[in-house]
Amino acid sequence: MFYTYVLECFAKGKLSMFYVGSTADLRGRIASHRLKEVPSTKRYDKLKLVYYEACLCKADSIRREGQLKTGFGRGFIKRRLEVYLKNMRD
Repeated sequence: MFYTYVLECFAKGKLSMFYVGSTADLRGRIASHRLKEVPSTKRYDKLKLVYYEACLCKADSIRREGQLKTGFGRGFIKRRLEVYLKNMRD
């Protein structure tokens, strides 16, 4: 299986951004992020896996990653996590 995933990235206790990535080893990749081994996310204090999708093909996972990194994809993430994000603000 190949995974496309979304991390919530926090700096100074506040949500800073969503990070979108893809991998064949989801647990290992999340561990790498938390150990500050990934340049894109190492500056954040806290990372939280909030969403992932599984694909049978690496190319499909990479294509989905690209889709989620577009404006439409960011909107999809916010709509998909709407209740979670609302509860987080309360």
